[in-house]
Amino acid sequence: MLTVAPDIEVLARFGRALADPIRCRLLLALREAPGHPSDLAEALGVSRTRLSNHLACLRDCGLVVAVPVGRRTRYELADGRLGSALDNLRAAVVAVEADRTCVDADEKGCC
Repeated sequence: MLTVAPDIEVLARFGRALADPIRCRLLLALREAPGHPSDLAEALGVSRTRLSNHLACLRDCGLVVAVPVGRRTRYELADGRLGSALDNLRAAVVAVEADRTCVDADEKGCC
């Protein structure tokens, strides 16, 4: 059963999803159009296994949904507004120091 996450949890899930560059690229690809795993893996230049793991993370975070299409599965953003959110984040200006990195940059993990 799907439920609606509270706003702070939505932000935390979005942040965890964006913590990995491949997931960022995957979300941007899905922002352009829904896709099948094999096509997405080829477009991103990653193995299907690796892509599958990232899709599972994004599904667990609630950002993408799997849509059965015959014997295949197509993935798309769970909400069209996520595309606008990605656009706004890409346009945001952040203040960074050249010699500093994010504290969590080395931590891997997901939702």
